[in-house]
Amino acid sequence: MKILLADDEPIARTMLEHWLVGWGYEVTLARDGEAALQALKDDPELRLLVVDWVMPKKDGIEVCKAIRNGPQEPYVYVVLLTAKDDKSDIIAGLDAGADDYLVKPCNPLELKVRLRAGRRVIELQEQLVKARESLRFEAMHDSLTGLLNRGAVLEQLTKELLRASRHGAPVALLMGDLDHFKTINDTHGHVAGDAVLRETARRLKAGVRAYDSVGRLGGEEFIAVLPECDAKTGLAVAQRLCRSLAESPTTVGGKPIAQSISIGVAATDQYGPARAEELVRAADAALYRAKHAGRSRALLAIDKEFEAVKEISQTIPASLPAE
Repeated sequence: MKILLADDEPIARTMLEHWLVGWGYEVTLARDGEAALQALKDDPELRLLVVDWVMPKKDGIEVCKAIRNGPQEPYVYVVLLTAKDDKSDIIAGLDAGADDYLVKPCNPLELKVRLRAGRRVIELQEQLVKARESLRFEAMHDSLTGLLNRGAVLEQLTKELLRASRHGAPVALLMGDLDHFKTINDTHGHVAGDAVLRETARRLKAGVRAYDSVGRLGGEEFIAVLPECDAKTGLAVAQRLCRSLAESPTTVGGKPIAQSISIGVAATDQYGPARAEELVRAADAALYRAKHAGRSRALLAIDKEFEAVKEISQTIPASLPAE
């Protein structure tokens, strides 16, 4: 594990470095407080710090305060070394942000076990960060497909529309629905149906740009938010996605299962400034036409669908259907 040793006194620094290397640490040296803070900034893997109180430029107390006033992740565990042994000094050091405090000259075994305790704290903090990231991911993503879930993708649509209104760039919305998915479930079973949903999600994600947002609304319904994309380009993307789904089946248990998708497209360069629910309704109307036109195709929302959306928006509160 990497460790930063900050001490301006050459003999003490050499002795401490010898101990730390012998205990298996990869040691970075700093001769003053400013150098210590720069080393932490340059290398985020430095999570353990042994720092002397009395140093030039910035002392150990100032270093502790700077660390605690900066980014809280990744957490840096600080052991403060000093010849000061008054209780008020110990309190001042801990209050400045040190995690532990050792009086010089320190016992090497005591320093070793205190650093071991510091490593445990760091490991626990890393576990907490991973758990929090996992919870955040689960809160925003569909558990079956790994795509954004309904709430997250509609929130992203709202953000992109706000950004577009500021910068004048178009946003295209694709609403997709797998064709005859109930038949797939009834014929091949729900395990196969889940496999088709996962493969559909994979192909949809692979068929758009890295900064586009793809989500699952629920069941066999999918949505894609394409920023800086006009209606013509959005329709071309949707047609490409339809071909991607129809051209090759999903293989489950050695058996091919054919699938296709119908997609409705609506874009702000057709409609003008729009709320998320208005664009969703327009794309959904185009999807409905695509289904009735024979499925496995993409259609663009037309003027009368946008006009119907405007009429609805004027008569009912702005809200999307509940999940």
